[in-house]
Amino acid sequence: MSLAPIRILGVDPGLRRTGWGIIVAEGSRLSFVAAGVITPDDTRDLADRLAALHAGLSAVLAEHAPHEAAVEETFVNNNPSATLKLGQARGVAMLVPALAGLAVAEYAPNLVKKTVVGAGHAEKRQIQAMIAILLPKATYKGADAADALAVAICHAQHRGARARLAAATRMSA
Repeated sequence: MSLAPIRILGVDPGLRRTGWGIIVAEGSRLSFVAAGVITPDDTRDLADRLAALHAGLSAVLAEHAPHEAAVEETFVNNNPSATLKLGQARGVAMLVPALAGLAVAEYAPNLVKKTVVGAGHAEKRQIQAMIAILLPKATYKGADAADALAVAICHAQHRGARARLAAATRMSA
């Protein structure tokens, strides 16, 4: 039995740079589709930057028509204001695919790293090295796009378990 190909959007949210990556998962086989970075003008106010993220991600969805989306969870840092602003960017990253009718999964940064590299505290260069191995035809610029591809790969690896858990939860309700 062959599994139908699933086109997955991975998003690494940020106010200055939001990375995005599209892969196709067919069973355990992964293939690269596209990747990039949305860079809102950081001289603009917060609302305009969030609107630019919305427009950029909407354009990615329109061009690449993913079936599912995955977004990296926000980590809490020492600056509460920066964490809150990152959370707002993450909200836009979740809202855009949800408005398009896509299921949106969330993954902790350490799980993404552990899934792709094998270590939860991997460095960005290690992630980029594994992206080159897992998606040899991938072309992208910057760590943010690589991180987004890693989120998509993480979702491809964990989506079956998530679906089984959701089905079991529905059956027990």
